[in-house]
Amino acid sequence: MNGCFHQYFRCPDRYVRLGLIGELPQGKGYFRFGENVVHGSCAGCQPAPRSTDSLCDSAGSVRFEGGATLLPFDLTQVVDGLRRELYVEGRDIGGMESAITNLYYLIRPILPVGVRKHLQKLRLRDWDKITFPQWPVDRTVDGVLEEVLLLSLRAQNVEQIPFIWFWPEGSSSCALVTHDVETELGTTLCPMLMDVNDSFGIKASFQVIPEERYHVTEDFLHSIWRRGFEVVVHDLNHDGRLFRDRARFVERAAKINAYGRQFGAAGFRAGVLYRNQQWYDALDFEYDMSVPNVAHLDPQRGGCCTVMPYFIGHVLELPVTMTQDYTLFNILNDYSTALWERQIELIMEKHGLMSVVIHPDYMVGARERSVYEALLAHLVNLRENKNVWITTPGEVNRWWRQRAGMTIVEEGGHLRIEGAGHERACIAYARETDGRLAIDFQGARVS
Repeated sequence: MNGCFHQYFRCPDRYVRLGLIGELPQGKGYFRFGENVVHGSCAGCQPAPRSTDSLCDSAGSVRFEGGATLLPFDLTQVVDGLRRELYVEGRDIGGMESAITNLYYLIRPILPVGVRKHLQKLRLRDWDKITFPQWPVDRTVDGVLEEVLLLSLRAQNVEQIPFIWFWPEGSSSCALVTHDVETELGTTLCPMLMDVNDSFGIKASFQVIPEERYHVTEDFLHSIWRRGFEVVVHDLNHDGRLFRDRARFVERAAKINAYGRQFGAAGFRAGVLYRNQQWYDALDFEYDMSVPNVAHLDPQRGGCCTVMPYFIGHVLELPVTMTQDYTLFNILNDYSTALWERQIELIMEKHGLMSVVIHPDYMVGARERSVYEALLAHLVNLRENKNVWITTPGEVNRWWRQRAGMTIVEEGGHLRIEGAGHERACIAYARETDGRLAIDFQGARVS
């Protein structure tokens, strides 16, 4: 039970001891843990089949015993179930179950954008009635782990618990800009987009489709790498069929892995954010960027319910935590940064990862570019005034893997961090203030 907690906070083992108050029943469902709606099995509490049902609160069943915190649920089961979207019942993996969807992807290349928008709006028309995950950003996993940290402070009866801060050099949060290149037109607009990014001092990744959509030349890849941007493999051919069945996925994954080596790419993103996290063992990449935080406006519903990176076996997931540009412009008909800024605010409250998807293909008009430039200006302001780390996916991957290998060593009343990259790391301190969790590091209050 301690594994997912220590992976998240990287605190010394002696401060957090978790156990179960009793045997867990077989059934799973929704229940509350304080303010958080979660999914899993719960001792002494009957989970409900739907998140909209009247839910029992398991927080009242928590007990302290000899410095240990005894929970009525398995923390790892709950956290992994949310992150890996195991709570989604009867899901259409990859959206490929229906003949209608098959037909759509067959004729999609010849459909005008206006027709595609209309069909997509019809399919997503009930999105605002979905209550779980929580729109526009779901922070359930982060809230649950923070609550367990607060309970551990009480169980141990200590003033503070040290842990390794989430980001290097004491950055308050992290931001990524990623560009999915979907068409030949998109490839021609990449230099312009790199110019725009460079004018704000922001590097990004470009997700490149290896087959069928356009011809990927060495010159094109080199034009991205030599300017300090990154190349990520984007699906195989973006036909919506990658996750149709396991055998097909494994066959295509072998080709995708080969393209990753050819492109010098450490990261992957699936087309349309279709995904099945249980199959990621076939991917030979260090990180993935295919899982939305909350997927109300995506063809495949669900969401990982966290604003932090997390490991799926050997793969580090960098979740998409902000609404994509296509969705903002064409589904919500919103040409402002208001939603993005609200999402950024919610993510920063948990010191999380702000990850946005911008398509070169949709930056044709001056209106779209002006909105994107306003977003970049907002991010620059956060970098200058809120100490937000704006970087590339590859850098986040390197840092998060280093952090996963770091430990806090207590010696002679002093603390230090050991492990590769420790010189960039900071120790933070969790305390209880007025019944709530508060975090300090480097002498500054961050929550």
